[in-house]
Amino acid sequence: MPRTLPRAEPGTSRGQGARTLGPRAQKTRQRLLAATEALLANQSVRDLSVVEIARKAGTSPATFYQYFEDVEEATLRLAEQAAGEMPAVLEMIDRAWDGDGGLANARAIVDAFVRHWDAHRAVLLVRNLAADEGDRRFQRVRQATLQPLLEHLAGRISAGQRAGRVDAKLSAAAAAAAMGAVLERLAAYHRELEMLGVSREDLVETCARILQQTVTGGAR
Repeated sequence: MPRTLPRAEPGTSRGQGARTLGPRAQKTRQRLLAATEALLANQSVRDLSVVEIARKAGTSPATFYQYFEDVEEATLRLAEQAAGEMPAVLEMIDRAWDGDGGLANARAIVDAFVRHWDAHRAVLLVRNLAADEGDRRFQRVRQATLQPLLEHLAGRISAGQRAGRVDAKLSAAAAAAAMGAVLERLAAYHRELEMLGVSREDLVETCARILQQTVTGGAR
């Protein structure tokens, strides 16, 4: 069973032992995290060494170990930081979904999701792979990131059902989960799809229309 490491909440700065860090230590820690994320863009987390991270951050392996137990923990902290960006998407989900304004909002949601993945793709791929392999630390981070998104979507679908616009036989939770999976898959692999000739604009537009139809039952 994977070991459980002490988790810092997104936005906080703590080293090993959950000690609060001063401004200088926070900068060093963030420099190590930035170096980790940059290196993950070109190599596997399993191949990445503490020595490489320390060298890129302009510090020593001993300094790295003052903040993280290993490369996986540093990656976990990066995943937690990325999760802090999701509330902006939740605000979009809570806006009106009807008409052209609703479609524009759906496009903004899909585009924001894609941009989020573009900014943190290497870290998020590691997060999902580790979660799928059963690492409970990464499972918790992934759940904490996606659950609010799914709950807000399910709430909007339920509202459509109460208004008589969305089929009452539809499970709001299941529909939200399906859309969450579509959004995540599209965001993670849109570059590969673009290489096959599907433009990013078409991907965003199509996904946005499916999303709006799911939430509103197709009402305009």
